[in-house]
Amino acid sequence: MGLMLCPADDEVTSPDISWSHYGFNLFRKWLAQTEGFTLPEMVGFGGNRPWSSVTTTLAPLLDHPDHEGDLVPAQCAAMLPRLEAIIGERRPHTADDPILQRRIDDTRQLIDVMKYCVDKDVTLDFC
Repeated sequence: MGLMLCPADDEVTSPDISWSHYGFNLFRKWLAQTEGFTLPEMVGFGGNRPWSSVTTTLAPLLDHPDHEGDLVPAQCAAMLPRLEAIIGERRPHTADDPILQRRIDDTRQLIDVMKYCVDKDVTLDFC
């Protein structure tokens, strides 16, 4: 069983991205790490640290249920600059690290889906 993030427009040609639940958890842990905190320390992920103590535009994605709900276009638009900055960061030996390359590729796909949602003014569904 997995998770898909897709535009709520019922178009079969719309971009989407999917992970296993475990893969999505790893992706979010990586994003949280790039933002300077660890996901397991956060409320909802086993820890006691409140989300209000973290300053990141990625919070709506990081602190979101895996299997239901959505993100509105304004939330996607607010996250796009940070996601684009993350993939633009120079990382030595990226090509030699298949896990890091996967995270960057996933981020690129997520950016494509979010841009589509913003451009079409549709929500990004978690299903």
